Amino acid sequence: MEIEAKGFRVNLANAMWRRSTRSGPYSDNCVEVAFVDGAIAMRDSKNPSGSVLIFTPSEWDAFVEGAKDGEFDID
Repeated sequence: MEIEAKGFRVNLANAMWRRSTRSGPYSDNCVEVAFVDGAIAMRDSKNPSGSVLIFTPSEWDAFVEGAKDGEFDID
């Protein structure tokens, strides 16, 4: 499967999907990421054939830093 987004042409057939090491075997809210063709792809691990989000490297860096800083924490 190949998609175009944000100036990237991403071939998901080449993707090596990874799940967070913090995901446990009993968790049902996991995502998987793949660094492919210069972009970062993210998908729902429960639905691997579903939609995929594409991030640029700078968007991904901002997302990761926001997560580390607690920007997305639910109080």
